[in-house]
Amino acid sequence: MSDEIDAGRPAFWVARWEAGRTGFHQDRPNVMLQRHWAAVDAPAACPVLVPLCGKSLDMVWLRERGYPVVGVEVAERAVAAFFAERGLEPTRRPQGAAICWEAGGYRILQGDLFALEPQDVGPVGAWYDRAALVALPREARQRYVAQLDRLLPPQAVGLLVAVDYPPEEMEAPPFSVPPEEVEALWAGRGRPVKLLAREEALQREPRFRERGLSAFREAAYRIGPRR
Repeated sequence: MSDEIDAGRPAFWVARWEAGRTGFHQDRPNVMLQRHWAAVDAPAACPVLVPLCGKSLDMVWLRERGYPVVGVEVAERAVAAFFAERGLEPTRRPQGAAICWEAGGYRILQGDLFALEPQDVGPVGAWYDRAALVALPREARQRYVAQLDRLLPPQAVGLLVAVDYPPEEMEAPPFSVPPEEVEALWAGRGRPVKLLAREEALQREPRFRERGLSAFREAAYRIGPRR
């Protein structure tokens, strides 16, 4: 079975973490997050939902700016590593279909995003996605956006970071999600999409050039409140 099919299954990502195949993890906060988070205009100190969060340092960046973080991650290894690397000893308790790990202003729900209910996530004012939408094959992306929209209150705003490249050059995550697809996914749910920036990123992501990509564009979008 190809990565394109497997990537829609939680077991695929658990196996990637167990095998240490985590090239998607960045060793510093995302450039687009740092440059464009202010444009989201998130309420000060509001909880921020980070779906499919892994052990991302983007969560640390947000927390350092006063935002409580609500992450969702299926792989126990990733969640445990995140807290261990911060020197935090989280409490653990059942939360709906997930296990809630909590310490230091971070609350990470270990479980399948698609099994969560809004009460599991709790009140959030904003959300941030760098590696969730692009991790999913095309047939799962509409379902992902529908579930995320269901978990979010109407007024929540978000920053989406996506990538696009010639899709015939690679059939593995991160998948190419061009601006027109982003627009279609969110506009259909009544949430306006604003492209904040889109730039060539092959120079800072040489691993994709080594995989044969001729272009690799990274884009930041503000997703507005539901109209």
